[in-house]
Amino acid sequence: MTAYAVLLSVVALLVLLIRGRIAPAILFTAWAAAYYLAGLVSEREWLAGYTNPALITLVLLLLVSLALERSPLLDRFSDLVLKGGPARATLRLSAVTAMFSAVLNNTAVVGALLGVVSKQRRVAPSKLLIPLSYAAIIGGVTTLIGTSTNLVVNSFVIDAGLPPLGMFQFSLVGIPLALTCIAVMVLCSGLLPEHAPAERENNQTYFLEAQITPGAPLAGRSIEQNGLRNLDGLFLLELEREGRLISPVGPDEILEEGDILVFTGQVEKVQSLQQIRGLQVFGTRADALLGSNLVEVVISNESILPNHTLRGVDFRSQFDAGVVGIRRGDKRLTGQLGRIPLRVGDSLLLAVGPDFAQHRNIDRNFHLLDTGVLRPKLTPRQSTLALTGFALAIAVSAIGVWPLLNCLLVLLAVLLATRILSVSEMRRRFPFDLLVTIGSALAIAKALESSGAAELVADSMRGVFDGYGVVGAFVGVYLITVVLTEVITNNAAAALAFPIALSTARAFDVDPMPFVMAIAYGASAGFLIPFGYQTHLMVMSPGRYRTLDFIRIGLPVSLTYSAAVLLLVPTFFPF
Repeated sequence: MTAYAVLLSVVALLVLLIRGRIAPAILFTAWAAAYYLAGLVSEREWLAGYTNPALITLVLLLLVSLALERSPLLDRFSDLVLKGGPARATLRLSAVTAMFSAVLNNTAVVGALLGVVSKQRRVAPSKLLIPLSYAAIIGGVTTLIGTSTNLVVNSFVIDAGLPPLGMFQFSLVGIPLALTCIAVMVLCSGLLPEHAPAERENNQTYFLEAQITPGAPLAGRSIEQNGLRNLDGLFLLELEREGRLISPVGPDEILEEGDILVFTGQVEKVQSLQQIRGLQVFGTRADALLGSNLVEVVISNESILPNHTLRGVDFRSQFDAGVVGIRRGDKRLTGQLGRIPLRVGDSLLLAVGPDFAQHRNIDRNFHLLDTGVLRPKLTPRQSTLALTGFALAIAVSAIGVWPLLNCLLVLLAVLLATRILSVSEMRRRFPFDLLVTIGSALAIAKALESSGAAELVADSMRGVFDGYGVVGAFVGVYLITVVLTEVITNNAAAALAFPIALSTARAFDVDPMPFVMAIAYGASAGFLIPFGYQTHLMVMSPGRYRTLDFIRIGLPVSLTYSAAVLLLVPTFFPF
């Protein structure tokens, strides 16, 4: 009965993860605590998950990456990479992205190139941004440190008492896999939409909300009399008065003090509101706000903003910026700006104040598409020191001289001593959610094993694939992981699938390594649904993509990726 109860609880966890209303960190922590209270895991097993060596290595790697992502190295490649037509640009961009993603955090690599690709004029960004995201995933599976998922799987491997995974153990399958998938992306580049870059188009739509202030000359006059029907590039969409929505707004509608006007229009034309007296945009006079620089940003996966509205947070004081407009993929959002719950990947047009770039929470909350207001890059000397130190740490650990954990600790100390990295920046960007999620997932995996739930699923899989043997079970484990990673986060998919994979290998009495690799590669195979992977969300609004765009090109990439994994893993890691 205990095994079935645990399975039902895991199904409930999966449903909540898919719905996405509660953060994975909260859900995993709650489930781990519940299993401890139910006696399914001991106190030592529960707490040991948070000090797993592979998990601590992952945290250190992410902290070190905070300095590496400020290196100007990627910027120097941008002009070279984006030359030529769409196919050549896709090939160069994918190759460079995959190469850097093999050793750097995927999100950092995409974040560094996102603004460059979005603002360049040679090739439509919509032709390049999905390949950019896919290449980061593909490059990440070529090494142990290329993606957090591989390190998460390694933490489960170590916790299960198996030998830890090697730095380049993933390369045997990962490199031919990456080359094949990049070739498919280049061949299928024609399947991507071609939206003109922002600088060449006149239909880049945003929404703007403005309120009529007390005593404003606009009050008591009609829409037509105030000239609000003839704004250059802006259209008055609707009006809110005392909680009542008036939509559409007729030209004879008389405006009142306190009315909230909702405009839609072009980015280049937003500043025409400067000429209208008596408008207030989120607590600031329109002329003062729009006299500032306009900056486009994308909400990051680490931001505090998702699931909150602009009215629910003190946006201006937190960021020294006012929100001029919001865009989500290719969709035109309806309703008032201040009442729209924000999501990861939303693109915001900000009118920024002079202190915007100095706010310490900018890099945590946003990916900036306007490179002119980014944090200062490392100097050539700092960049050389950081990159050389990182390369040395990887080399020393790869040849077995010193563990990666030790190497990263020394490198982190050097970065702090040379002031390339600061304690305040580490505190601000510390991956707390990842730490508690994976630490709790280790406890959940223990509960699945100790309760017999994982063995129950493994026996069921053995029965289903009885006529196909261990190869059929291997394929089944991989497919389960792929489905999970498409509907929930990649790390959560690995956490839920690993105990099933391990129990399945034991049920067939074979080497568990092929099943471990199936989990690692399967958990990174999120190409079809943009909401399951953070870099997809990063590129969705700048590329003005629809979900169908990801499915259209993601399907051939996913099929190629899966075929390569299912063929190559048993070859290099025999049962």
